[in-house]
Amino acid sequence: MSSGETNAARRLWVVSELYYPEETSTGYYLTRIAEGLAEDFDVKVICGQPTYSARGTVAPKHEVHKGVEIFRAAGTTLDKNVIPFRLLNMVTLGLSILFKALAKFQRGDRVLVVTTPPSMPFVIALASLTKGAAYTLVIHDNYPEILVATEKTTGGSLLFKAMTFFNRWLYKHASKVIVVGRDMRELVAKKTKGLDVPIATIPNWAELESVSPQDRSENALLQELGLTDKINFLYAGNMGHPNDLSTIVDAADLLRDRSDVHFIFLGAGVKRKWLEKRVAELDLTNVTILDPRPRSEQLVFLNACDVALVSLVGKMVGVSMPSRTYNILAAGKPILALAEHGSEVSRVVEEDNAGWVVPPGDPTLFAETVREIVRQRADLPSMGRSARASALEKYSLETALEKYRREL
Repeated sequence: MSSGETNAARRLWVVSELYYPEETSTGYYLTRIAEGLAEDFDVKVICGQPTYSARGTVAPKHEVHKGVEIFRAAGTTLDKNVIPFRLLNMVTLGLSILFKALAKFQRGDRVLVVTTPPSMPFVIALASLTKGAAYTLVIHDNYPEILVATEKTTGGSLLFKAMTFFNRWLYKHASKVIVVGRDMRELVAKKTKGLDVPIATIPNWAELESVSPQDRSENALLQELGLTDKINFLYAGNMGHPNDLSTIVDAADLLRDRSDVHFIFLGAGVKRKWLEKRVAELDLTNVTILDPRPRSEQLVFLNACDVALVSLVGKMVGVSMPSRTYNILAAGKPILALAEHGSEVSRVVEEDNAGWVVPPGDPTLFAETVREIVRQRADLPSMGRSARASALEKYSLETALEKYRREL
C-alpha cells in the first residue's frame, strides 16, 4: 500500500450485529478480524448492543478498543428466542445501523459486512452504494437455503424465490464475497453465475492461544460429574434449528445398555427445551445436560470428553460450517460428525483423519459407529494428535488474518 494513499482510502468499516464485548461466535470472529486488521487499515466498527452471551451489558455508544473505533447503534434487545421479538430487534437495529452508516461512510471506504442477521447486508449495501463505498460480504450462513434445511420454507416457495432474487442484487453490487467453507464457495458460485463476482474461501480458526489438549485424568468437569470412568461423547455449543440433536438422543436410547458410554450436552438454544423433555421422556440415564459456560472455560469443557460431537441436519451442504469444529481440533479431540458427504465439516474430519462422519437422521448407524469407536478406543489418542496438528497447520488466527489482508 503506497504512502500516498489517504486515510479515507485505507478506511475499513466492519459491520456486525454482534461485536465486543459479545463473545458469541459471530461477535468473537468479527472482533478478532477487526482488531487483527487494525495495523493495516483505519478500522471502524458499527454494531449493536450485546444480546447473546453478554446480554444485559450496556456498552458505550462510542469507544476505541484495541485500535478499533466502535460506534454502537441503538435497537431493541428483546429475547432472541421469541421469533416476533427477534424480528423487532432486527428491524430496529437495522434502521439504526442504516442511519449511522449513511452518516459515517465516505466515498472510497471499504466495508466488511457479515450476513447475520440476513437483513444486515441489504442495509449496508444500500448505505454503501449511496455513499460510494465498496462492500464485501462475509457469509456465515447461506440464505434462503438454511430455511429449507430447517424446514421453515421450501425450495419452491414465494419466500425462497424472493430471497433468491434479492440475493442476486446483493451479490451483483458486492466487490467480493468471502465464505467460510469450500462447499459454501461451490454453492455461492452457482448462485452468482453470470455476475462475475470474486469469491474467496477463508475458514474461521481455532483459538490456539487458549485451547489445547489436556490430560483427561485432570479434567475438573469430568470429576465434578463423576464420569471419569466413562467413554464420554460431548456436544458443546448452540442447540439451534440447524443442529441434529434427535439423532444423538435416539442413539443414546439405543445405547442405554452400554454402561461405559455417556453423552454430555452443554449449551443453549431453541432446541434446549425439546432436548430436556425428550431425555426425560426416554428416561435416559446415559445423558447429562449442562448450561452453557463462558468462552474462557473452553479449555476445561472441550477436554471433558473422549470424542466431541458436531451435528447438522440434512440439506446443509454449502449452507453453514459449525465454527466450534476448529476449537475441538485445537483441543486434540476426535470428532464424530453428523454431516452429509461433501460438507465442509465432513471434509475437515476425513482429510485429516480426525474422526468419523455419519449422515444425519440415522440413529442406528450413529449408535453402531459409537460401538465401533469404543472397540477402537486405543486409536483415540492418535486421532486426537491428528486433530491438533490440523488446527496448528491450517486453522490459526494469523493464517485467517493474512487471507483477509490479501482479499481486502
